[in-house]
Amino acid sequence: MDIRELVEPKINPRVLQASAGDTVKVSIKITEGDKERLQYFQGMVIRVRKGVDGGSLTVRKISYGVGVEYTLPSQCASLQDIEILKRGKVRRAKLYYMRKLSPKQSRLKERPGKKRAQIAIPKEEISSPPLDSQPKQNDE
Repeated sequence: MDIRELVEPKINPRVLQASAGDTVKVSIKITEGDKERLQYFQGMVIRVRKGVDGGSLTVRKISYGVGVEYTLPSQCASLQDIEILKRGKVRRAKLYYMRKLSPKQSRLKERPGKKRAQIAIPKEEISSPPLDSQPKQNDE
């Protein structure tokens, strides 16, 4: 018997379909006492794991000469947003070899196509004026 028959995998709408080699900016909600704030973590996705529990992705960056990795389960309630800054051109599913490379050696070529992608925000949350109400400027 497969566990997928018993448990329906939940898909987090806040998580984009990031793949290995992408440079992403992850925003995480941090609660300290009665205060809440967003903390950002920007780095390269070196692993995407898919599974019944929704999976996870591992993001790696170099901070002050030290490699830092953050594994984020996609069902994490504190995960707010994932913004893809750059799509990297890679030929592997797991980029563990990046751990051995220097920051200069670990740069990847960019995949052709869209450069930036961000999760769509529902229209109820957007409160911008319509485009017709913008004042027109004439340079005469």
